[in-house]
Amino acid sequence: MILVSSCLMGFPCRYNGVIKDYPGLNDAISRVAVPVCPEVLGGLGIPRPPSEIMGGTGAQVQHGAARVVNVLGQDVTRAYLSGAQTALSIGMQAGCRIAVLKARSPACGAGSVYDGTFTGTLTAGDGVFAALLRTHGFKVYTEDEFQDALLSFNRQVTGAV
Repeated sequence: MILVSSCLMGFPCRYNGVIKDYPGLNDAISRVAVPVCPEVLGGLGIPRPPSEIMGGTGAQVQHGAARVVNVLGQDVTRAYLSGAQTALSIGMQAGCRIAVLKARSPACGAGSVYDGTFTGTLTAGDGVFAALLRTHGFKVYTEDEFQDALLSFNRQVTGAV
């Protein structure tokens, strides 16, 4: 099974409630997908004000050295931490070891996230959920890399190296 950001599977859980189409992704992994939205699982509504990580990365949020703040200036760190833990539990219970997550998201971003200035500027690092998954040994990909995730999944299933 592959843990997947719910928004990538067509669920209207993005911060703005808009459904985006990710051609090929849903068809390619729908049978092995375990969809989760850590932001919603953390209690945030749909729609909700956009949020970004201020002062660091998702790993730093987990250690209390950075926080997640929405565009209105409200600290939503607790919701992100809680939702990440819940989504991790779901993934582990389902036997997932691979995740395909929404790029650049403060929860799911893998490799880069918005820098907390709400100017569209990216910075290196993971979102809160992606960082948590990595600490638990998950291989984390974005929707832009889902073909790599499928190859990794197939290697796990078949035992190929």
